[in-house]
Amino acid sequence: MSYDSPVINLTRDVEAIQIPSGLTKKLHQGTPVIVTQSLGGTYTVVVENSAGLFRILAEDADSLGKESASPAKSGGTPATSGGPLNEDEIWAQLKTCYDPEIPVNIVDLGLIYSLEIKPQEEGGNLVEVKMTLTAPGCGMGPSIASDAQRKILTVPGVTDAQVDVVWDPPWSAERISQEGKAKLGMI
Repeated sequence: MSYDSPVINLTRDVEAIQIPSGLTKKLHQGTPVIVTQSLGGTYTVVVENSAGLFRILAEDADSLGKESASPAKSGGTPATSGGPLNEDEIWAQLKTCYDPEIPVNIVDLGLIYSLEIKPQEEGGNLVEVKMTLTAPGCGMGPSIASDAQRKILTVPGVTDAQVDVVWDPPWSAERISQEGKAKLGMI
């Protein structure tokens, strides 16, 4: 298999998530990789002379010789500022989450089934999201849900987030937005 991207030798050891199993594996410094997708602050790489793809998170971008995202950009630190919650900002953050094998965000892919905002007595808001995956056997569900949760927590006014992967109703390609279908060459 050939790719247009150059081979990059990892500059340090990095924990990567194997696709599609979702298992974590240490990739060692000097390992040659090729970036196949860089969307939403994460990197999908293929390891030369190894089967399969891996996801490298934004905070580990330096292992690829790229600038690491700030904690707020990568979803690593919850927002601390108060103020009214803007639901559009939550949707905008969800649009920065990607399945590592598909170049369409999880919103336009139709994976988000519901988003509920619940004001908390002690202040702030809990955001509950129900999402699915394109295939029930995909091991990346926890990784994608965790990415969505981290990014939701960066939205001002959100103090807690819960993202659950559900299978009912089953996902189908009809759920993909027009923008997503265009990106995938379906229209």
